[in-house]
Amino acid sequence: MITINADLHIHSKYSKATSNLMDIENIVISAKEKGITLLSTGDFTHPLWLKEIKEKLDFENGIGKYKNVYFILGCEVSNVFEKNKKTYKVHNLIFSESIEEVLQINEAFSKYGNLKEDGRPTLNCSVEEMVEILKSISKNIGIVPAHIWTPWFSLFGSNFGCDDIKEIFSDTSMLIALETGLSSDPLMNWMVSKIDKYTLISNSDAHSLYNIGREANKLKVKELSYKEIIEGIKNGEAILKTYEFFPQEGKYYNDGHRKCNVSMSYEDAEKINNICPVCKKKLTKGVMHRIKTLSDREYGEKRPNFKPFQHIIQLKHVIAKLKNKKPESKEVNDIYRKIILHFGNELAVYEASDKDLYVYLDKEIAEAIIKIKNDKIRWKPGYDGVYGEFILNGNEQKTLKRWYDEVWTCEHWKSWRIQNI
Repeated sequence: MITINADLHIHSKYSKATSNLMDIENIVISAKEKGITLLSTGDFTHPLWLKEIKEKLDFENGIGKYKNVYFILGCEVSNVFEKNKKTYKVHNLIFSESIEEVLQINEAFSKYGNLKEDGRPTLNCSVEEMVEILKSISKNIGIVPAHIWTPWFSLFGSNFGCDDIKEIFSDTSMLIALETGLSSDPLMNWMVSKIDKYTLISNSDAHSLYNIGREANKLKVKELSYKEIIEGIKNGEAILKTYEFFPQEGKYYNDGHRKCNVSMSYEDAEKINNICPVCKKKLTKGVMHRIKTLSDREYGEKRPNFKPFQHIIQLKHVIAKLKNKKPESKEVNDIYRKIILHFGNELAVYEASDKDLYVYLDKEIAEAIIKIKNDKIRWKPGYDGVYGEFILNGNEQKTLKRWYDEVWTCEHWKSWRIQNI
């Protein structure tokens, strides 16, 4: 049996809003640093990226290899379509076993969108049409709805998603898993029993080298082959655990309005009918709110076939917070390099014993990692596209106070915001 850490959702330099450094060589260097063994290639629909994949990866049993880091052929597409007079916008991950299959997929998809324009192309076809296309090519192709709770482009998104998978996936035979996304963790997803039958996975959705491995999956398989990995994920047997963002760090955990600097829990948002107290428009509904709407279990209840998970925070974030420096600063980078030199990679730090952390790390860093491992930190939650911020000791920053007592006037809210944020 082989144990691997897999990040199955990344993007190349050919995707919009993605670093130019996201090429094979740099991705592999970053993956080793983070402790990731298996990556999705991402963006196989883009002709220039596919050319690089074909030139640089050696494939065997459906798995590519470059300098001891492995790749599975994968991409993300954006399905935008109408059904029953409703507009849906859903992002899906697609996995394929061979370059030959990928070429057929790309030829078919090119009829629905410009594959050269973006590594994550927009396809003007329904999910059902896409499933039929993929099934006609190979029934071994796997589909994973991406970041399923994000408000704007996801399966259950509050703005353009559905309330039940069957609304847009009449045929779910090709679904191998659901991706939880940065703003939810398994504990939140367990609240919704109608998704119990699907494996939950977590991936980085990295658009930069820095973010590779910020979420990942620890897998155990008999061999490194496409079929072994895809089938093991689908039946859940390959999943040992997932590494998760604290959902409060995600950009859409709370309800809120970025432009108005308004952030609040779903309970408070419901008390004011989800209307922003500043601009009087609808708030962007957060992931916790959306999950609560569809839930039939209480938070904390486990689903029958649950898998373990572990919260992590990117190590440079932790060091930067403690040193009051930017993550890209020389001081933070020097400390980070020393830690990686000893532990081997970032995920290994979170797997280390408390004793080893105290022996090999500065006391304040060791204590911070142990707090994170034990979920003993507080948060200023993310909202409406703004990442959340963590609080280790209570001295790093002021936290948002619970503001709601009544429906305040715009002037009252502005006054409170100036004083407290």
